[in-house]
Amino acid sequence: MFLIDKDKNRISKISSKTFHELGFKEREHLQEWIANNPECLDEELLIIQKEFDGFNDTNERLDLLALDKTGTLVVIENKLDDTGKDVVWQTLKYVSYCSTLTKQQIVEIYQAYLDKHHSGQKAVDNIVEFMDGKPFAEISINEHDQRMIMVAGNFRKEVTSTVMWMLNHGISVQCFKVTPYQHGNDYMLDIEQIIPVKETAEYMIKMADKAKEAQETKESSKDIEILRKTFWGELLENFGTISKQFQNINPTTDHWLSCGSGVSGVPFQFLITTSYVAVQLNIAKATAEDNKAIFDELASHKDEIEAAFGKSLQWVRLDDKILSRIVFSMDGVDIKNHDDWSKMKSFLCKYMPPFEAALKDAVNKAAKKLG
Repeated sequence: MFLIDKDKNRISKISSKTFHELGFKEREHLQEWIANNPECLDEELLIIQKEFDGFNDTNERLDLLALDKTGTLVVIENKLDDTGKDVVWQTLKYVSYCSTLTKQQIVEIYQAYLDKHHSGQKAVDNIVEFMDGKPFAEISINEHDQRMIMVAGNFRKEVTSTVMWMLNHGISVQCFKVTPYQHGNDYMLDIEQIIPVKETAEYMIKMADKAKEAQETKESSKDIEILRKTFWGELLENFGTISKQFQNINPTTDHWLSCGSGVSGVPFQFLITTSYVAVQLNIAKATAEDNKAIFDELASHKDEIEAAFGKSLQWVRLDDKILSRIVFSMDGVDIKNHDDWSKMKSFLCKYMPPFEAALKDAVNKAAKKLG
């Protein structure tokens, strides 16, 4: 790593250090850094436990346990300046222990973590939000092979050789090299994925996407997805007789159906789940800053928007998330119960036109203010 002197147009080397030299510890420091900023591992992860020791007949503890966006469990094992020779075996043991965890057990493990470190938060709510609002009953958790991530300052040859063999045999494992630096009173940390290397990672992503596409094609035959596509088809046919808002939208297997509002990233949506139905404005631009600015501008006109709509709305800012939402919903209906369909279609057809009318101009004005 080099420091740039812009005035002199020169660079000077910043020497790397060891964690030991700087007084950093594995659990107290490295583990906490990752737990509080898992995006440092180049993806969105939901940390659900640390120092987890809930295994039968053993006192062993894994460092960090996480969920990825597919609902797969990720075991993260951290070492400081050297992996040692047994880190792969250690991580494999933890993965095997976690392989039998049920969805309910994982929720309980995560809730215990939240109760200890983030009091007041609910595991199910956080998982639903992490999965972009997908109904909890439809979220698959730990139904596929688990993943391993190893983090260390140095990886021994016997470790890297074993990891490469595992990758070649379809076992999901990554190695991240972490290097601390000191410049005066400032400390820096470089985190680099060394296995698989970038070219291999891109190939693996393409293969994973292909597998995902095949899996999605297979899963499209699931009963609930067939129900949703059928429901959307019937709804769009009914709704088309009263509004052109969704005239170019086709039925899907998702639990939502979107159409434009005139502002990119801020669609109007129908929602159907196993517990409620709703009309929604999903404020989902690229940054939280833009979304909160649009939401706050709309909220400043809350009274007149609700007066125009004729009902009170749910104003969901989601301060700790990127998205924000404005929702009007009806509970007590289930997409799997065909007897509820008439009531659900009636609700959506009745309330989407006034919902759009009350919000569309305000949304466009808010976006123009944002620039």
